[in-house]
Amino acid sequence: MLKRVCLIGLILTACFFKGAAQGPELGFKVIPLGVKGGIEEDNLSAYLLAAAGTDQYISLDAGTINSGIRKAIKAGILKGSAEEVLKNQVKGYLISHAHLDHVSGLIINSPEDSPKNIYGMPTVLGILRDKYFTWDAWANFANEGEKPQLKKYTYTALEENKEQPLAGTGMTVKAYPLSHVNPYQSTAFLVRNQDAYVLYLGDTGADAVEKSDKLQKLWMQVAPLISEGKLKAIFLEVSFPNEQPENLLFGHLTPKLFYQETKALGQLCKAGTLEKVSFIVTHIKPPAAKEVLIRKELKEGNRNQLKLIFPRQAELLKLD
Repeated sequence: MLKRVCLIGLILTACFFKGAAQGPELGFKVIPLGVKGGIEEDNLSAYLLAAAGTDQYISLDAGTINSGIRKAIKAGILKGSAEEVLKNQVKGYLISHAHLDHVSGLIINSPEDSPKNIYGMPTVLGILRDKYFTWDAWANFANEGEKPQLKKYTYTALEENKEQPLAGTGMTVKAYPLSHVNPYQSTAFLVRNQDAYVLYLGDTGADAVEKSDKLQKLWMQVAPLISEGKLKAIFLEVSFPNEQPENLLFGHLTPKLFYQETKALGQLCKAGTLEKVSFIVTHIKPPAAKEVLIRKELKEGNRNQLKLIFPRQAELLKLD
């Protein structure tokens, strides 16, 4: 009997130390609250991102919030009421730029939200402060700008290539500028959970079209992480099919330009490593016929066999 008790004790001890050695989970989970660009106001750019094994989310952009949360609850990938998820599980917002299809959900849901941070580059926060959260346009739920300031939201400015914590999530972020109809800017966010990373790009044009070097500089920053196997996924937009004239791209990508940029990235990475990264294709614009064409052109142009993911609203993605 004593031997049996000792054996059980040894097994339990081994299991404990194995779990302790493993530590917190690497990787991420993503819940798309909205995936499209354009006119579908109940399905606009917003992705809940959390460290694997947690329900402490940062929202990557905030075009659609409540509608996406309700659909995710119905699908069984979020638990609780929509109010509980918004107030308790969404810990803050990373806003790439202040176009309405990326911030309208944040603004509309602000009366029902809980205190939290809005993270962004200073120019982005300035637009939220001076154009949206004003008493003429809505109400000032933030801690800066027109008075009275309701101080529900705290504007938290990001600096280029400086790592900053995302409160309540256990994750950190670095921000990098993008060109979105030069000289206007959007933002890329490099989010870290321990030794794992994801890269989210807001709306962006190709360097050649934008007469910019923003993407090349970003690729130089993240290529070492890809070569080391640490970057799990890249969220990258494709808004229009290849037939769209360059003068009507308005700071967006086509499948052809998508592959032009990923080729430039691949040239900076160790051979065979870019193919291990998941490319989450975002911001596809309606109508349905063009969406079908964009997917077709992306699949046909995928000569390097990149791992393409077409996210769907309220369908869980695991990145590990």
